[in-house]
Amino acid sequence: MWSLKIVVTQATMALKKQTFKDGEIAIYDEAVIYKRGEYWQMRMWLQKEGKYARFSLRTRSESTAIDKAKQHYHEIKAMELAGKTYHSKTTKQGAEEYLKQRWKDHEAGLIVINRYRTVATHLNHWLNFINRDTKLKELERTDCENYYHERTKRKISQKTIENEQSTINAMMNWLYKAKETYIDGFDFKKLPRLDTRAEDKGRYCFSDDESKRIRTLLEEYAKSAASQLDEGKSIEKFVTAYYLLISMITGLRRGEQQQLRWQDMKWYEHDLKNESGDSYSLVEILVRGETSKTGKTRRFMIKDWEYFESFFKVMNPRYRKANKGKTDAKNFGETLIFSVDGNKELTPRAIYYHFNKIMELAEIGDTGGKELVPYCFRHTFITQRVNAGLSPTEVSEIAGNSATEIEKTYYHTTRDKMISNALATYTRKDGMLIPK
Repeated sequence: MWSLKIVVTQATMALKKQTFKDGEIAIYDEAVIYKRGEYWQMRMWLQKEGKYARFSLRTRSESTAIDKAKQHYHEIKAMELAGKTYHSKTTKQGAEEYLKQRWKDHEAGLIVINRYRTVATHLNHWLNFINRDTKLKELERTDCENYYHERTKRKISQKTIENEQSTINAMMNWLYKAKETYIDGFDFKKLPRLDTRAEDKGRYCFSDDESKRIRTLLEEYAKSAASQLDEGKSIEKFVTAYYLLISMITGLRRGEQQQLRWQDMKWYEHDLKNESGDSYSLVEILVRGETSKTGKTRRFMIKDWEYFESFFKVMNPRYRKANKGKTDAKNFGETLIFSVDGNKELTPRAIYYHFNKIMELAEIGDTGGKELVPYCFRHTFITQRVNAGLSPTEVSEIAGNSATEIEKTYYHTTRDKMISNALATYTRKDGMLIPK
């Protein structure tokens, strides 16, 4: 009798409410389901937490509601046995917890800082879609089935959206293992297979004439800012102008270029083998593994166009003057190249702002629906080298992509290549085409 009394007492404590209204249905005598409007809801008293678990069962069917409620009941009980609390974190809190773990991965050298930033950006887009106050344990697998539709409204490429979806489900799987969600991922709609051999539908590729026009405008933009460096935001304008100029001639990724330091580059004078004895500057650039998207260190050379040299002549004395006498000042070689003060990276906001200004001045507006963003400089840089006849391996050594990725993405047929292929077995003599 004593043992039975204890059992009855525990049951009474678990079920706070013992009487039910019409339409309320008890679940295992410890929970209840009821209708609110057309949909069934569930309520269960949590003794350890001293509060109810309340949530929608998202169904109009009574039988389905009972089945779902029983499933939730067992999951809550299992959670209690594992020492977990029911009341859910929000999606914002879940994303923050996941990012803390990814930051530890960065500190351990498992991911580069730019990968961490990309993950944070992807999750921010998801939070805007899903609502930051949504409870993690209320999420259903179908809640993101329209994610692609919403993101394409902003003219985001399919490849970018696929990457975002992959990041989101990686986070959901991590949260599921941590018992913070009832699902381990979303059932995103299957997207059409991308045809990488078709005409590129992604970022815009500048023509040779457009590239020349942009380069001239940026040189004038930098010169204008240089005449008033100590006024307002002219120094930011000046630094960003050179950032964009050097982006055009190096094809560096944004994260790689933002974290480039003066000690990561070397100048070389190269003599031309001609009668005039002319020479030109080459710059060897070191992209450190910790700043690269691939995590691999690479070196390559480019013709300077005097951009690095001109920029150096302004920034070096400016930095030394600003830090004269400071015992904690960095050696100039250790400072960031594209920075107002040598310490803080040039912001994406500044890069996009001045890029858009230049695009307006260059009157580049009709892109056929393709993205017009600073990354277009890298896209153009790689395309130009492909069309110049470099092999996938040679391009990959400069760009930092795998040879396979370069071939799959860039070695599709272009008009210039079709013309070149058509005339491959001919030579031109006295204005006429003659078979070789």
